[in-house]
Amino acid sequence: MARAIARIDLGAVARNCARLKAELGEGAELCAVVKADGYGHGADACASAALEGGATRLAVATGAEAAQVGRRFPQVPLLTMGALTEPELDEALAAGSEIAVWRDEFRQLASARGRAQGRPVRLHVKHDSGMGRLGNPDPSEVLALARACAADDELSLAGVWTHFATADEPDSGFFDAQLDRFSAVVDAARAEFPGVLAHAANSAAVFRDPRSHFDMVRCGVAVYGLDPFQGDPGERGLVPVLSLHSYVADVKRFAAGDSAGYGQAWRAPADTWVGVLPVGYGDGVRRGLSNNAEVLVRGRRHPLVGTVSMDNLTIDLGPETAVEPGDEAVLIGVQGGETIRAEEVAARLGTINYEVTCGISARVPRERA
Repeated sequence: MARAIARIDLGAVARNCARLKAELGEGAELCAVVKADGYGHGADACASAALEGGATRLAVATGAEAAQVGRRFPQVPLLTMGALTEPELDEALAAGSEIAVWRDEFRQLASARGRAQGRPVRLHVKHDSGMGRLGNPDPSEVLALARACAADDELSLAGVWTHFATADEPDSGFFDAQLDRFSAVVDAARAEFPGVLAHAANSAAVFRDPRSHFDMVRCGVAVYGLDPFQGDPGERGLVPVLSLHSYVADVKRFAAGDSAGYGQAWRAPADTWVGVLPVGYGDGVRRGLSNNAEVLVRGRRHPLVGTVSMDNLTIDLGPETAVEPGDEAVLIGVQGGETIRAEEVAARLGTINYEVTCGISARVPRERA
């Protein structure tokens, strides 16, 4: 028994990466995104498995993440994609990471760091083709920044890149507009810098349009067996990596009208049995799942009833039950012939599958196999 445990199938990570590689044309690399502790799955272990599955590069978002991953995998090209303060830049560079840039002031700062460390800083110039976040939206300024990087002895122009806003929305024409904008930037950059690496595709774009693959794709969610379109990952040949487990700590008889949890948000409509699980929002089981989820015990679905508290939740076992204290409970995963996917939990919460896995808290041990 474990109060709460997240089981991580590293073999599934490798298989998912092999599946993604199979979608790519010859010469396109797979970069596994392991930011946010590998989307809640564990960055180091998942990075190792991703490399075994065919990834040749890794990416993170912050300086601290670069320090963790870069020192663990010094031989693997690493890209830090996010905005960095000066101390974070130093942290990322000390780990050997390549860096994103979209402002000339930051390029100059990176140049000074290159001079100080005695080796060029490798930069990827970001084009904001429509995401509306980080990056420069002006193609002429993107190219000017690329020229400045290439002309500076303290820098090396490593890549040009962008990020899609609606790749996971199959009916969105905005994806095509972004792809067209970025393709024009890529053509212009390659005309001046033939060896520059172009990359744009996230997990959804990999499956959506081969034109988006360019020289490299950056995949996060699909690496972890989560469907980028919020459906069934199995339909795309992906295998979920994470399952979330607890156990039944107590079984109690409820008379009709008895309540469970804070605020008496649920009352038994008839005589029933209620199971208590020692897991709650302190572990990442969101309060929004109160009266709005199911849990697997003995291979059957049981409704989560009452308010999810920090350390406990309750499930309705029905008027007759064979469930006993000590029985395993599965909140995400497979038990018997039933499956609860992260996508199902996300749909109940009105969010996305990888917010669910990222939200599993640090007090839940990760058991990797």
